[in-house]
Amino acid sequence: MEPIKAIAFDLYGTLFDVHSVAAQCDRQFAGRGREISMIWRQKQLEYTWLRTLMNRYVTFEQATRDALRYTCKHLALDLDESACQTLCDAYLRLQAFPEVPEALRQLRGLGLKLAVLSNGSPHTIGAVVGHAGLRAAFDHLLSVDPVRAYKPAEQAYGLAEQAFGTGRESILFVSSNGWDATGARYFGFPTCWINRAGNVFEEMGQTPDWQVRGLDEIVQLFSATA
Repeated sequence: MEPIKAIAFDLYGTLFDVHSVAAQCDRQFAGRGREISMIWRQKQLEYTWLRTLMNRYVTFEQATRDALRYTCKHLALDLDESACQTLCDAYLRLQAFPEVPEALRQLRGLGLKLAVLSNGSPHTIGAVVGHAGLRAAFDHLLSVDPVRAYKPAEQAYGLAEQAFGTGRESILFVSSNGWDATGARYFGFPTCWINRAGNVFEEMGQTPDWQVRGLDEIVQLFSATA
């Protein structure tokens, strides 16, 4: 394996907890927050995949809004425009997982180049990372928007290779989403799957090069070889 020179991180579910929106959902629809969040996230993913397959790209903001509207209709909840905007805005203020800020600082200290490679739009990525005070941790914030295709489309992963200016074999791709790590591995990235919940990996013909429980364990991997 080539020496790792850079790391590209998925954003949603990897660095930031997508289900931190459940609290806002619960304020809007008492007792339903977690249920809304779970369905909303799954439908959000489905809409990005389906739109890429149909070549009918819309921004991540629009896919997120459409997924929320579906979720509330599915659960027979009355979602007016004000509530819809409030809940979608919560996706711009996601909470970073506890170990993330310090782990990013340590990885930069090891001389690694870091980037976000996300299905989010430039606006949503910038808002989430900026709200958490983590913008300075990254050399690049990469959105799939320029290629108008969501991960796991091959052209989406190519954005990291272009930004870092190095071959894919020397870029570690990190994601908590098994489908994402699978797509990145098929593209040719070495991959690290963050498995915080003790899940099993996808059965789609690939396995991650490393499996960890959090970003702090990635620091340990690099510190051991430094």
